[in-house]
Amino acid sequence: MSRTYQLRDIRTTPRREVLISGAGVAGSALAFWLNRYGFAVTVVEKAGTLRSDGYPIDVRGTALEVVRRMGILPRLRDAHIDLRRLTFLDGDGGEVASVDPHTVTGGVAGRDLEVRRGDLTGALHTAIRDDVEFLFNDSIDTLDQSGHGVDIAFRGGGRRTFDMVFGADGLHSRTREFLFGPEEQFHRYLGYCFAGFTMRNTFGLSHETMMWNTPGRAAALYAVGDDDEVHAFLNFSHPEPPFDAFRNPQAQRDLVATVFADAGWEVPGMLAAMRDADDLFFDGAGQIRMPRWSNGRVALVGDAAYAPSFLTGQGSSLALVGAYMLAGSLADRDHAAGFAAYEHRTREFVTVNQEQVGEGDATLFPITARALEQRNDLLRNLSAMPPTEGRPAHSALTLPEFMPMT
Repeated sequence: MSRTYQLRDIRTTPRREVLISGAGVAGSALAFWLNRYGFAVTVVEKAGTLRSDGYPIDVRGTALEVVRRMGILPRLRDAHIDLRRLTFLDGDGGEVASVDPHTVTGGVAGRDLEVRRGDLTGALHTAIRDDVEFLFNDSIDTLDQSGHGVDIAFRGGGRRTFDMVFGADGLHSRTREFLFGPEEQFHRYLGYCFAGFTMRNTFGLSHETMMWNTPGRAAALYAVGDDDEVHAFLNFSHPEPPFDAFRNPQAQRDLVATVFADAGWEVPGMLAAMRDADDLFFDGAGQIRMPRWSNGRVALVGDAAYAPSFLTGQGSSLALVGAYMLAGSLADRDHAAGFAAYEHRTREFVTVNQEQVGEGDATLFPITARALEQRNDLLRNLSAMPPTEGRPAHSALTLPEFMPMT
């Protein structure tokens, strides 16, 4: 079948109606590409509006080509955070080393991007808002695919049937739970928890990050510019996932305060700010590893399918690449063949990136005193972290060209 005939056939076929659960990076990117390939796209988002804030995230390697093909790379370049210095501190607050951030992150200055999460989702939303239906302040209540489509009952009371449904609803995906069962089957906990929030920049920080470490604990202040606020992060080792805290904000604050109760440097002030923060984000460092990413007419993308954890710095990039590969695989196929192609073409890239965390021990967050001293010696004596042999994980996939866009 010629490519010209494929395109004519698709144009004369009724538009397939699809639902995406989640308006974050994965959901919005998937909506962009599915709309481009002729699908009628609806996005349901449990929040009342698009989040405009969020901590900084990386866009690197293959994901850069995705945003270039979307036409939003210039906007993201304008929003790029020019982080100029990363300073490591010991338990007493003394300087261990001050380095160029790219020597630690593996990024390439002038090419890779670091932007606020809200800037990325904002750019994606602007690109699709006139062509995609959004249902904010709503979510999927029940999902039934016993017929020739997927019957959805929304929590807001509506009912609709879609040709396909996509779960882009994050690490703790309800869509995944509908299809495959409890998260615990697929969640690989990596032994760390973290809390992030914003606080007043009373430290005189500008375009820099300061990170304090003791064994098993890290506190960081991240100034993305000359703003009045900084991003604060408190990361700590916790052998078992604190399930009681994941859905209880007060329990989260109590746990973090207990772990850092005797900490020095600026940590006491960070704990005080955390207690009053209205944007606290708390979670465990974990991955989602699944034997398959689809069931019938429903598929998962981004963290819902293959969260790599914040330790890899690749969550948003995997979401962007996965959305591109999923939509493109469906462009000229039915759901069964498209989902199979998506998994076949994307899984190796996902696996390589997930394996960057090794067995869960993180170079930047050593658990033992010996490991911390080894890291500090490396920082003092090297201008760069040891280079990765071969092709970097974030560039391990060359994007295919899918159906020409019209």
